[in-house]
Amino acid sequence: MIEAIVRANEGHANPYGADPETARFGELVRVEFGEAAVGFPMLNGTGANVAALRAMARPHQAVICASTAHIHIDETAAPEVIGGLKLLTADTSDGKLTPELAATRLADPADVPHAAWPVVVSVAQATEVGTVYTPDEIRALADFAHEHGMLLHVDGARLANAAASQGLTLNEASLGAGADVLSLGANKNGALFGESVVFGDPELARGFEVLRKGSLQLASKMRFVSTQLNAQLEGGLWREIAEHSNSMARLLADGIEWTEGADLAQAVQANIVFASMPIAAARRLVEACTPNSPLLFEAGEAGIIRLVCSWDTQPEDVDRLLGLLRSAQG
Repeated sequence: MIEAIVRANEGHANPYGADPETARFGELVRVEFGEAAVGFPMLNGTGANVAALRAMARPHQAVICASTAHIHIDETAAPEVIGGLKLLTADTSDGKLTPELAATRLADPADVPHAAWPVVVSVAQATEVGTVYTPDEIRALADFAHEHGMLLHVDGARLANAAASQGLTLNEASLGAGADVLSLGANKNGALFGESVVFGDPELARGFEVLRKGSLQLASKMRFVSTQLNAQLEGGLWREIAEHSNSMARLLADGIEWTEGADLAQAVQANIVFASMPIAAARRLVEACTPNSPLLFEAGEAGIIRLVCSWDTQPEDVDRLLGLLRSAQG
């Protein structure tokens, strides 16, 4: 990523995305997602999600999502504050929406003017708890959304991990399975900064250049974002990075299952691991990891630790953490 940025810094280039790197990104998007696809580099994940949702819904409308969704939990109400969009959440044990769960949040009846009408279903691929949607599951949600006059948005902050874990292309794990708009992640797969929004239908992208600017996501030196996206898409670097972080997560998960007193709280299908243990042990582990402490969720007598493997996680890092985990069990 740094090498790509250094190369993009050579010479001069036009600003605001009118540069060769951004033009190349558009070409790579069409190769990856189909000739009709249109992609827009963005500055960060929250901005990409909010701008994508604003392109799909009007301010008085609503978005159906899981109660664990990043747009609901971790974006400081940005969809509501910036987009004016109501989020309608559905509880799910594994972070994944189904048509049946989404149906519980449909307006009833749909023409009553006292409630926000849902026009978008949004799912995270991979989910916030580390599970992934199969193409059939994405297709079922897309069919459900379209049958009810809605669109399907995929928050693909970890799309690379979800696709790599199933041996799929980025397209097969998202737009190619029926989704309409994708927030395509890069930061969580090795980039320094920058994400993108990809539309499967250019009609949905009409006017997005203006909306992106109004969403504070247009950089004058956009080439430094685009060059990182290009580095990931060209030659399949995204898959190489994701396969590595996924494999480290599986190694960690195996070690947790072999540790007395600890267990997995969720299936490990990408690069996120949730470990369950007695609350006292969880607190000791967090303290032992200071200053790089993992997130701890307390649930009565149990503690759930969130662990994430990245592009540079090594087996010795996993072994070191497992040693701390065993010591924390007392």
